[in-house]
Amino acid sequence: MSLAQEISDGLGLLEQIPGLIPFDCRRQTAAFEQYLALLQKWNRTFNLTAIRDSHNQVFRHLLDSLVLLPYLTADRIADVGTGAGLPGIPLAIMQPKRQFVLVDANSKKTRFVNQVKLDLGLDAVQVCHDRVETLNTPPFDQIICRAFKPIDQLVSALSHLLTPEGAILAMVGKPPEASVRAQLSKDAEISLIPLEVPGLDASRFLLEIKLKAEIIRRVEDGR
Repeated sequence: MSLAQEISDGLGLLEQIPGLIPFDCRRQTAAFEQYLALLQKWNRTFNLTAIRDSHNQVFRHLLDSLVLLPYLTADRIADVGTGAGLPGIPLAIMQPKRQFVLVDANSKKTRFVNQVKLDLGLDAVQVCHDRVETLNTPPFDQIICRAFKPIDQLVSALSHLLTPEGAILAMVGKPPEASVRAQLSKDAEISLIPLEVPGLDASRFLLEIKLKAEIIRRVEDGR
Protein backbone atom coordinates (compact mmCIF):
# COMPACT_ATOMS: atom_id res chain seq x y z
CA MET A 1 0.00 0.00 0.00
CA SER A 2 1.30 3.46 -0.88
CA LEU A 3 2.09 6.05 1.77
CA ALA A 4 -0.70 8.29 0.43
CA GLN A 5 -3.23 5.46 0.79
CA GLU A 6 -1.98 4.63 4.30
CA ILE A 7 -2.53 8.27 5.28
CA SER A 8 -5.92 8.53 3.60
CA ASP A 9 -7.14 5.35 5.29
CA GLY A 10 -5.86 6.50 8.68
CA LEU A 11 -7.48 9.92 8.38
CA GLY A 12 -10.70 8.24 7.32
CA LEU A 13 -10.72 6.25 10.56
CA LEU A 14 -10.04 9.42 12.52
CA GLU A 15 -13.00 11.21 10.94
CA GLN A 16 -15.35 8.34 11.79
CA ILE A 17 -15.09 8.98 15.53
CA PRO A 18 -18.08 11.23 16.36
CA GLY A 19 -17.08 14.65 17.59
CA LEU A 20 -13.36 13.86 17.71
CA ILE A 21 -12.03 15.96 14.85
CA PRO A 22 -14.18 18.89 13.69
CA PHE A 23 -12.03 19.31 10.58
CA ASP A 24 -11.65 17.72 7.16
CA CYS A 25 -8.21 16.21 7.59
CA ARG A 26 -8.06 14.35 4.29
CA ARG A 27 -7.75 17.58 2.29
CA GLN A 28 -4.22 17.74 3.71
CA THR A 29 -3.21 14.22 2.66
CA ALA A 30 -0.55 15.53 0.24
CA ALA A 31 1.10 17.67 2.93
CA PHE A 32 1.08 14.80 5.42
CA GLU A 33 2.57 12.51 2.77
CA GLN A 34 5.33 15.02 2.04
CA TYR A 35 6.12 15.32 5.76
CA LEU A 36 6.32 11.56 6.37
CA ALA A 37 8.32 11.04 3.17
CA LEU A 38 10.85 13.61 4.40
CA LEU A 39 10.92 11.90 7.79
CA GLN A 40 11.67 8.53 6.19
CA LYS A 41 14.37 10.05 3.97
CA TRP A 42 16.15 11.81 6.84
CA ASN A 43 15.74 8.78 9.08
CA ARG A 44 18.01 6.79 6.79
CA THR A 45 20.88 9.07 7.85
CA PHE A 46 19.81 10.52 11.19
CA ASN A 47 18.12 8.80 14.09
CA LEU A 48 15.07 11.06 14.25
CA THR A 49 12.55 8.43 15.34
CA ALA A 50 12.62 4.74 16.21
CA ILE A 51 9.37 4.24 14.27
CA ARG A 52 10.44 3.71 10.67
CA ASP A 53 7.66 1.94 8.78
CA SER A 54 4.96 4.04 7.16
CA HIS A 55 2.00 2.23 8.77
CA ASN A 56 3.17 2.91 12.31
CA GLN A 57 4.26 6.44 11.44
CA VAL A 58 0.72 7.19 10.25
CA PHE A 59 -0.92 5.90 13.42
CA ARG A 60 1.74 6.48 16.10
CA HIS A 61 2.94 9.85 14.82
CA LEU A 62 0.34 11.47 12.57
CA LEU A 63 -2.99 10.41 14.08
CA ASP A 64 -1.53 10.48 17.60
CA SER A 65 -0.75 14.17 17.00
CA LEU A 66 -4.01 15.14 15.30
CA VAL A 67 -6.20 14.02 18.22
CA LEU A 68 -5.00 17.20 19.97
CA LEU A 69 -6.80 19.45 17.47
CA PRO A 70 -10.03 19.92 19.47
CA TYR A 71 -8.05 21.14 22.48
CA LEU A 72 -6.08 23.91 20.79
CA THR A 73 -7.47 27.34 21.68
CA ALA A 74 -4.46 29.68 21.56
CA ASP A 75 -3.11 31.69 18.64
CA ARG A 76 0.51 31.03 19.69
CA ILE A 77 1.47 27.58 20.92
CA ALA A 78 4.79 26.04 21.94
CA ASP A 79 5.69 22.43 21.20
CA VAL A 80 8.57 21.66 23.55
CA GLY A 81 10.80 18.66 22.95
CA THR A 82 9.35 18.54 19.45
CA GLY A 83 11.91 16.03 18.17
CA ALA A 84 11.00 15.33 14.54
CA GLY A 85 8.21 17.91 14.73
CA LEU A 86 5.65 15.97 16.74
CA PRO A 87 2.98 16.87 17.44
CA GLY A 88 3.68 20.39 16.16
CA ILE A 89 4.11 19.80 12.41
CA PRO A 90 0.88 17.79 11.83
CA LEU A 91 -1.03 20.36 13.90
CA ALA A 92 0.52 23.27 11.97
CA ILE A 93 -0.45 21.63 8.68
CA MET A 94 -4.06 21.56 9.86
CA GLN A 95 -4.00 24.98 11.56
CA PRO A 96 -1.75 27.21 9.41
CA LYS A 97 -3.07 30.46 10.91
CA ARG A 98 -1.87 29.56 14.38
CA GLN A 99 1.77 30.22 15.28
CA PHE A 100 3.57 27.10 16.46
CA VAL A 101 6.98 27.50 18.11
CA LEU A 102 8.78 24.16 17.93
CA VAL A 103 11.58 23.80 20.48
CA ASP A 104 14.25 21.14 20.77
CA ALA A 105 17.82 21.03 22.07
CA ASN A 106 18.93 18.47 19.45
CA SER A 107 20.43 20.30 16.45
CA LYS A 108 19.91 17.52 13.90
CA LYS A 109 16.22 17.37 14.78
CA THR A 110 15.72 21.14 14.52
CA ARG A 111 17.55 21.09 11.16
CA PHE A 112 15.06 18.51 9.96
CA VAL A 113 12.08 20.48 11.26
CA ASN A 114 13.41 23.63 9.56
CA GLN A 115 13.61 21.71 6.29
CA VAL A 116 10.02 20.55 6.73
CA LYS A 117 8.94 24.13 7.44
CA LEU A 118 10.59 25.33 4.22
CA ASP A 119 9.45 22.47 1.99
CA LEU A 120 5.83 22.61 3.19
CA GLY A 121 5.64 26.41 3.29
CA LEU A 122 4.66 26.50 6.97
CA ASP A 123 5.35 30.21 7.36
CA ALA A 124 3.75 30.50 10.80
CA VAL A 125 6.04 27.82 12.27
CA GLN A 126 9.09 28.99 14.23
CA VAL A 127 11.85 26.50 15.02
CA CYS A 128 14.06 27.08 18.07
CA HIS A 129 17.23 25.11 18.74
CA ASP A 130 17.35 25.73 22.47
CA ARG A 131 16.65 24.28 25.88
CA VAL A 132 13.45 25.38 27.58
CA GLU A 133 15.49 26.60 30.55
CA THR A 134 17.24 29.21 28.40
CA LEU A 135 14.51 29.91 25.84
CA ASN A 136 14.06 33.68 25.54
CA THR A 137 10.53 34.27 24.31
CA PRO A 138 7.25 35.86 25.37
CA PRO A 139 5.11 33.40 27.35
CA PHE A 140 2.58 31.10 25.70
CA ASP A 141 -1.10 30.49 26.32
CA GLN A 142 -0.63 26.79 25.56
CA ILE A 143 2.40 24.52 25.69
CA ILE A 144 2.09 21.04 24.19
CA CYS A 145 4.50 18.20 24.81
CA ARG A 146 4.81 14.50 24.18
CA ALA A 147 7.34 12.37 26.09
CA PHE A 148 9.21 15.56 27.02
CA LYS A 149 9.96 15.16 30.74
CA PRO A 150 8.59 13.11 33.65
CA ILE A 151 5.16 14.43 34.59
CA ASP A 152 6.26 15.57 38.03
CA GLN A 153 8.87 17.87 36.44
CA LEU A 154 6.61 19.66 33.96
CA VAL A 155 5.52 22.55 36.19
CA SER A 156 9.06 23.40 37.29
CA ALA A 157 10.38 23.07 33.72
CA LEU A 158 7.68 25.04 31.89
CA SER A 159 5.93 27.44 34.29
CA HIS A 160 8.17 30.35 33.27
CA LEU A 161 6.96 29.97 29.66
CA LEU A 162 3.24 30.19 30.50
CA THR A 163 0.94 33.19 30.59
CA PRO A 164 -1.19 33.50 33.76
CA GLU A 165 -4.16 31.98 31.89
CA GLY A 166 -2.00 29.43 30.12
CA ALA A 167 -2.01 25.64 30.23
CA ILE A 168 0.37 22.78 29.65
CA LEU A 169 -1.12 20.05 27.46
CA ALA A 170 0.93 16.91 28.06
CA MET A 171 0.26 13.74 26.08
CA VAL A 172 0.74 10.68 28.30
CA GLY A 173 0.32 6.95 27.86
CA LYS A 174 -1.24 6.30 31.24
CA PRO A 175 -2.75 8.30 34.10
CA PRO A 176 -0.17 9.66 36.53
CA GLU A 177 0.22 7.77 39.78
CA ALA A 178 -1.65 9.07 42.80
CA SER A 179 1.53 10.44 44.38
CA VAL A 180 2.39 12.38 41.21
CA ARG A 181 -1.15 13.76 40.92
CA ALA A 182 -0.99 14.85 44.57
CA GLN A 183 2.30 16.64 43.95
CA LEU A 184 0.97 18.35 40.83
CA SER A 185 -2.20 19.40 42.61
CA LYS A 186 -0.18 21.49 45.06
CA ASP A 187 0.83 23.84 42.24
CA ALA A 188 -1.82 23.39 39.56
CA GLU A 189 -5.34 22.46 38.60
CA ILE A 190 -5.14 19.27 36.59
CA SER A 191 -7.55 17.50 34.26
CA LEU A 192 -7.07 14.08 32.68
CA ILE A 193 -8.81 13.62 29.33
CA PRO A 194 -8.94 10.21 27.59
CA LEU A 195 -7.88 10.32 23.94
CA GLU A 196 -8.98 7.86 21.28
CA VAL A 197 -6.47 7.19 18.51
CA PRO A 198 -8.00 4.85 15.92
CA GLY A 199 -5.85 1.89 14.94
CA LEU A 200 -3.58 2.36 17.95
CA ASP A 201 -3.69 -0.48 20.45
CA ALA A 202 -2.48 1.63 23.36
CA SER A 203 -4.00 4.03 25.84
CA ARG A 204 -3.58 7.78 25.39
CA PHE A 205 -4.49 10.65 27.68
CA LEU A 206 -4.19 14.42 27.64
CA LEU A 207 -3.08 15.91 30.94
CA GLU A 208 -4.07 19.58 31.17
CA ILE A 209 -2.13 21.55 33.79
CA LYS A 210 -3.14 25.09 34.80
CA LEU A 211 -1.04 26.89 37.39
CA LYS A 212 -2.60 28.06 40.65
CA ALA A 213 -2.57 31.77 41.45
CA GLU A 214 0.22 31.60 44.01
CA ILE A 215 2.50 29.78 41.56
CA ILE A 216 1.70 32.35 38.87
CA ARG A 217 2.68 35.16 41.25
CA ARG A 218 5.93 33.40 42.10
CA VAL A 219 6.74 32.96 38.40
CA GLU A 220 5.93 36.60 37.59
CA ASP A 221 8.13 37.78 40.47
CA GLY A 222 11.00 35.80 39.00
CA ARG A 223 10.68 37.23 35.49
